[in-house]
Amino acid sequence: MPTKQDWEWLAAGSEYQTAQAIQQLLQEEKWMEATEGLYELIESMGKSKKLALKSQLIRLMAHVIKWKCQPERLGYSWAITILSARREIEDIQEEVPSLNRNFIESVWDKCFNAAVKEAEIEMGKQCELTSLSWSEVFEEEYILIEGKNHAN
Repeated sequence: MPTKQDWEWLAAGSEYQTAQAIQQLLQEEKWMEATEGLYELIESMGKSKKLALKSQLIRLMAHVIKWKCQPERLGYSWAITILSARREIEDIQEEVPSLNRNFIESVWDKCFNAAVKEAEIEMGKQCELTSLSWSEVFEEEYILIEGKNHAN
């Protein structure tokens, strides 16, 4: 019988292989073992979705920071990246509803700090921003009109 650590290791390595192992146990009517495996699979999937959301949030924030701190270098790719990251976050939230605004707010400061570091490296200069609001990150529209910076 697989141990909790065996399940954790398997689920961390391959969610698909974990599901196959659970399916095999169910076919063998080993209900307890299958239940333990299923629990670890669900835990692993939740962790990977949290990491994905945080990664997209950092990506989104970094581009908003660059937009605000380096307007002379604006490009359409930044606007597209902002829209894309927002869409990715929405997709993750549809799949895992518990990764809602409360979750995002719980990781906001840590993600902001990471985004500032990434943006500063990309810009090659220090950023004067000390925070971003929810509206700046998720609601403002970042568009280019005749090569000018517009945030609505």
